[in-house]
Amino acid sequence: MSISEELPTGVARAAAHYTVYGLWSSGNCYKVRLALEQLQLSYAWVEVNSAKGETRTKEFRSKNPNGKVPLLQLPDGKYLSESNAILIYLAEGSRLWPGDRWQRAQALQWMFFEQYSHEPYVAVARFIMKYLPVDHPRRQELPQLQERGYQALGVMEKHLQQQMFFSGSDYGVADISLFAYTHSAAEGGFGLSAYPALRVWLERVQAQPGFIAMSSQTTRFQVKA
Repeated sequence: MSISEELPTGVARAAAHYTVYGLWSSGNCYKVRLALEQLQLSYAWVEVNSAKGETRTKEFRSKNPNGKVPLLQLPDGKYLSESNAILIYLAEGSRLWPGDRWQRAQALQWMFFEQYSHEPYVAVARFIMKYLPVDHPRRQELPQLQERGYQALGVMEKHLQQQMFFSGSDYGVADISLFAYTHSAAEGGFGLSAYPALRVWLERVQAQPGFIAMSSQTTRFQVKA
């Protein structure tokens, strides 16, 4: 995929540190892209369309037997899957990963929450409403998905009434993890008017250095695959 801009002066186009196999419109893949941009790490992007079966080919499964994106290829050729695992790997030793043991545990707590109590409802509702026909039988799942999704948003709201971020005292990868599908929750039929602290947090995330929107075609550190 060639959605890219010229790199900043002094960054060689051939010197990509990482290769990301992902779907541009996926929230899980967006997490990785946002972290790479905010950490100012050069990367090549390879678009893989799971809807067209491209994650189930023999070639792709040789890289990730689970057949999912995002998938990160490291400079030494190793492959790492699962968006939150990738976030932690990239953030190690950076401002996006807390130095304090307790705050690291708090960040992990919220990243597990995202995968088990948030993403299965907020993201799945978004997928059904955004990508499936209006007469698709899976639309019947929406009331339950939205009920559970609102529960997750309520947990986030309560936390944010007392704290500014989910990654300890500062912005970090847990915020990236939760931001991806929360900021696009309206596409899953979720209204955020009853969650003022959460809305302020969304604005706080968008104000962070190096932020790019999920829909943005502009990147600073992407190189051609």
